[in-house]
Amino acid sequence: MNATTQTPPLPDRLSIDPRSPYYNADVFQHEIGIKINGKERTDVEEYCISEGWISVAAGKARDRKGNPLMIKVKGQVEAFYR
Repeated sequence: MNATTQTPPLPDRLSIDPRSPYYNADVFQHEIGIKINGKERTDVEEYCISEGWISVAAGKARDRKGNPLMIKVKGQVEAFYR
């Protein structure tokens, strides 16, 4: 990444769903990585650093509106720019 490119600070809570109040389009212009308990995850839908959880899809299961069912994984969350 260039030294001239400014990256916005990562928020405490972030979601990839545009309908969520925690969605931030400016952050998604850059590639983001998420670690939980020291292991990097690539399937994270939402995270909260202060509460210590990430939300991931539960397999292929869907709710009645067609959205994937989500489960929360708790642990030490770390968000970073790649």
